Amino acid sequence: MFDGRFRAPIEKAVRPVGQLLRKTGMSPDHLTILGIAFAVVASFAIGNGALRGGLVLVILAAVPDMLDGALAKASGTSSQRGAFFDSVVDRVTDSVLFGGVAWYFASEKDPHLVLLPMAIMGVSSLISYERAKAEALGLYAKGGLMERAERIVVLCIGLLFDSLLVPIMWIMLVLTVITAVQRFVQVWRQAEVSSTTQEKRDVRQGRRMTRISARTSRRQLSVESRQRRRNRNG
Repeated sequence: MFDGRFRAPIEKAVRPVGQLLRKTGMSPDHLTILGIAFAVVASFAIGNGALRGGLVLVILAAVPDMLDGALAKASGTSSQRGAFFDSVVDRVTDSVLFGGVAWYFASEKDPHLVLLPMAIMGVSSLISYERAKAEALGLYAKGGLMERAERIVVLCIGLLFDSLLVPIMWIMLVLTVITAVQRFVQVWRQAEVSSTTQEKRDVRQGRRMTRISARTSRRQLSVESRQRRRNRNG
């Protein structure tokens, strides 16, 4: 939801910062690594009960994640490798942060509550998979009530008001499940009428038939070659 509505204005706002960072010689990968380093420290802070300290560190972890794209565009280094690295690190960062929440629940609350952030991470992984698989099929799978940006914002609210952290986690879980269902329905409806999916299947089928034909031709040539050698020897 935030991603669709606010991505363009945020990218426009941080564009000058990307230009400034380019002059420092930093690369987008440096910012990505810096972000996950802050996330690891935030996880330890949260796990040890320093929730407001963890909140500050979560915000610090989010800043490099917001700026690495601006730096990549300013320096002309946008690439598929960078996009892949950033996406993988986002998943790792989420796991680290919610792992810190699970550690806090195990230490300070009911140990059974450990399952709550773990469930959120499980459903979040399903959301990411739905998008990745849909895009591989040429379909669209974005949006929903609780995407990654929303989860980080809601987590920050829970860290600020520690007495509300548990109910906020429950709310996050419910909204994350709803988002997973939304994306499933979105892709399911597209797949029913998508010509792109059929075209991809036709292309794969055509390639498969080409390979089979090529193998058959090679076998036929091999048989004919052996037959000619026998005829010469005979």
